[in-house]
Amino acid sequence: MNTYITNGVCSKKITFEVEGNIIKNVAFQSGCNGNLQGIGRLVEGMSVYEVVKKLKGIRCGDKKTSCPDQLAIAIEKAYLK
Repeated sequence: MNTYITNGVCSKKITFEVEGNIIKNVAFQSGCNGNLQGIGRLVEGMSVYEVVKKLKGIRCGDKKTSCPDQLAIAIEKAYLK
């Protein structure tokens, strides 16, 4: 299980697993519960590369990041160094 403490978003923490290069069991702590559950379910079964490609750079309003962007950053730091 990987844990990432988020920066600049409502969510406080993201946990996720990677099996091979496939994302599993994504969970966000705090934030917009329904939206974040949706993101977790949508990325379930995707490769780390797909998730980073699709989510990196998404912004939330006037913030420089978003919860999806934070997930991409977490995956990138853990698996795509």
